[in-house]
Order: sequence, then C-alpha cells, then structure tokens
Amino acid sequence: MSLIAIDMDAVTLGKPLPFSLRDSGGQLLAAKGYVIHSRADLIKLQGRGVSLFVDENEAIFLNRALVSKIMTLVAGGSTLGEIARAELTADDKDTKLVKKTITDVDWLDLQYQAHRILRDPRDPKFVANVQALFEALFDYAKHHPDAALLALFHISFSELRYYSSTHSMLVCVMVLIAARDVLGWDEDQQKSLGLAALTMNIGMTVLQDQLASQMASPSMEQRKLIEAHADHSTELLIEMGVTDEGWLQAVKQHHLPVAIATTEQPSVGQRMARLIHRADEFSARLSPRAGRVPLSPVAAMKASYFNEDKQVDEGGAALIKAVGIYFPGAFVRLKTQEVAVVVRRGINTSTPKVAVVLNRDGFPVAQPIVRDTAIKDYAVEAVIPQTSVKLQVQLKNLLQFAMGGKDKW
Repeated sequence: MSLIAIDMDAVTLGKPLPFSLRDSGGQLLAAKGYVIHSRADLIKLQGRGVSLFVDENEAIFLNRALVSKIMTLVAGGSTLGEIARAELTADDKDTKLVKKTITDVDWLDLQYQAHRILRDPRDPKFVANVQALFEALFDYAKHHPDAALLALFHISFSELRYYSSTHSMLVCVMVLIAARDVLGWDEDQQKSLGLAALTMNIGMTVLQDQLASQMASPSMEQRKLIEAHADHSTELLIEMGVTDEGWLQAVKQHHLPVAIATTEQPSVGQRMARLIHRADEFSARLSPRAGRVPLSPVAAMKASYFNEDKQVDEGGAALIKAVGIYFPGAFVRLKTQEVAVVVRRGINTSTPKVAVVLNRDGFPVAQPIVRDTAIKDYAVEAVIPQTSVKLQVQLKNLLQFAMGGKDKW
C-alpha cells in the first residue's frame, strides 16, 4: 500500500468519508463511510500523535473527483468564492461514469473507475456501477470497435497496475464484437455476455492484481482461490441481486472449458461461457506479468483457436474473425522493414491498417505514417512481440487513426 499525507482541510466534516484515513504505517484510523462531525473530533483523531494519510489509489480518485466538481461549478456559473469552497462529499465520491461523446473517452480514467468498481463487489451500488461501465464500453465498441480494441490492448501491454480490471474490460469488448459481428447474437444476449465478462473475476480481483506483479508461481493457497473464483464470483453476484441466468451461468462456467466443450446442446449461458473463456485465455497469454514473458500474438491466437481436442473451437474462431489475425494494438514488421502498430482491422483478418512508428532503419518517425497492408508493397511480414519494441507509443496519437474515416487512408 502506498500512502499519501493529506491536510486536515481535505476532510469534509459531517458527511461520510469518501476515503479511509490511515496513519503513516497504514493502520486504519477511520474507515471509508465514517462520519467525523466536528473539527474537534478530527483534532482528537490527530491527537493520537499521527498524521493523516490516504491510500494512493483513493488519493488519485479524490483529485479527479474534486477537479470534476470544480469544472462543474465553473460551467454552472458559480462564483469564485463558491468554487474556492468546493468540497468533496460522499456523493461526489460515488463512481459515476459520466456520459461523454463516444469520441471523448479517457481510457486511463475509465480503467481506474473499472478498478474501483470491480474490487468492491459488496458495494451497495455495485450492480448499477457495473451496468454503467458496461454501457460505456458497449457504446464505444459499437461505434468505434477498432479504437476500443486498440486502447485496451495497448493498456494491457503497457502496465500491470490495474491488471484485473483492464483484462476484464478487454475481454468484454472482444466478446461483444465477436457476438455482434460474427455470431449474430441479439442485444439482450450481448448485454448478458458483456456483463459476465466484466464480472467473471470479481471473486479474486485483488488476488489477480497481486499475481500479475508477483515473481513467484502461485502458492498452494492462491491456487485454491483461483480454482474457486468462478463459484465465488457467481455467489457475490447473486448476493448483490443479479438474477440474469445467462450472466450467472456464463460467470460460473467460464473456467470450465472441457465441461462446456463436451455438452452436446450447450445453453446460451454455456456458449457465453465458452466465448468468454477463449477471450480470457487469449488476453491473458498476451499480457505481460512480472514472473513471465507474454506469448507472441500468433501463439496466443493458435492456442485460442483450437479446443481441448485440437478441433476448431466455435468461440475461438469467432474471436479471431472478430479481432483479426493482426489485431489493433499489435506490432508488426512490414515488407518495407518498417515497424508499425495495427490501428484498424482490414477487409479481411490479415490485411489491417497500420501506423508506422519505426522506419526501416529502426529509428522513430516524427509522426506515425499510415499504411494499408492490403497494398502488396506494405504487406505484413511478421508479428513482433511488444516487449522487443523499445519505444513508448502515445495512445492518443494512434486513436486518431483508429477512429478516422476512410479519408485517413
């Protein structure tokens, strides 16, 4: 846990704390939701001989929420005095996915909000918050599927900090695109599928984040929690009032590939579970971990395409058709020997649109250069592991190409 010292004035009196107060060693002084009624009570708390600290994660959200509140006051014509007195209350703290235009998504902010939501499945507003997160992803993936894939693959490749939430969002977007564009599932089925993908790991969110940065193999106790997480996630959803059978069955069975594969006439929930399982494995194999090197995109895709009997898997095949052999976010070497990032899927799965980031001599280009690999001279020659590209690519620049119209090409 990383702690940040806060000033006494950052605490709003008379209202539930939007964060937990701790001492310098991380010891809890006042839990989130506790009400400090007066400054005297706050001084008494500090009178124990300690300073006030908050978890860095909560401090980040605190800052974002306060900035958002101030911007709202400015937009509403509030006086300078009212803006100066802006305080963060418990209502402001609640996770709210503000409806922006579908071209104006802060992916790092969305990643952090997903992290806050999914790590606290017993929050009274958990289901409502998950549904809001789903709607944000659903709308974006519907209108800008390439940009959604690019953003989430890029974030997955770039950091481990919020591994579990990023992974769930990526799986959600992948299965939504496959269900809509390849399998032709109706919107209700897509909704149950996407919600299941987002919540499949809520029974081990904290553990999953820990494992991503853990050098050692999982301990025996950790393995037990991993094996039980699908059942535990389902139990948490039921506890929070979820009654959608497809959603619940998909979560419960997403970790049981053999059982699903051998079902002669799988239910809708089982087919959802199968698709989620394939996307889950594909994404996990590509993502870096502290204790292992990610698989190449080709190896990850091959492992997802075939089932346990080495036969073509319905879910795996749909997934590859949906995201492409060269999916947005993947690094490729072109026939020109330039290195590029895939930014849009092409007419078929093997001819994506790309943005060149390294020239043929291996030097960074001043601005990404767009190429259509359907043109023979710019054909893809090979996929390159992300770890071998020693270049920090700016997501914002790439998203412009992913969301652009045909005139960009």
